[in-house]
Amino acid sequence: MDNLKKDFAQRLLKIKAIKLQPNHPFTWASGWKSPFYCDNRKTLSYPDLRNYVKLELTHAILEHFSDAEAVAGVATGAIPQGALVADALGLPFVYVRSKPKDHGLENLIEGELKPGTKVVVVEDLISTGGSSLKAVEAIRKNDSEVIGMVASYTYGFPVAEKAFEEAGVKLVTLTDYDHVVASALETGYIADDDIALLHEWRKDPANWKK
Repeated sequence: MDNLKKDFAQRLLKIKAIKLQPNHPFTWASGWKSPFYCDNRKTLSYPDLRNYVKLELTHAILEHFSDAEAVAGVATGAIPQGALVADALGLPFVYVRSKPKDHGLENLIEGELKPGTKVVVVEDLISTGGSSLKAVEAIRKNDSEVIGMVASYTYGFPVAEKAFEEAGVKLVTLTDYDHVVASALETGYIADDDIALLHEWRKDPANWKK
């Protein structure tokens, strides 16, 4: 697994899906300032890498959640990956909105998910875990069983790890913060002096200031 995490981290860095700017922080939608930005959706534009992600997420499900009966993608980032994985596994696919649409059937879950179904959730990125676990909650309210979640990347924030533990959701990711930072340092993308700053940010991202 460590070899996979290192390999995928290098691939993400190569296509600039991950950007590290310790001296020029990004502003996330949450308002958090961050020296780190990850956009896994860029992998969709590279056929070989898109297929790589599909296959590795599929392998992760077969290894850890082999009794899955359906796949659910978290809108919007994980809809394409989730659909590709469901197709590879030959399983039904649904996706979960962040909130019910305000017209028509006002669905929160799009597609047909029968009560009692064992579901594996596909996510593209885990930050605080809030939106991912809202999708889990929606599926559980549908009287279906969430047996786990797979994702391309996680920042590994303590707040997210605690939230997943409290929700009773096992999370498996293709790569993570530690492997991305190690690969970035190895390739000269960042310098040794940047490491302390990045680690300090990850301890308390909500209150971090450059």
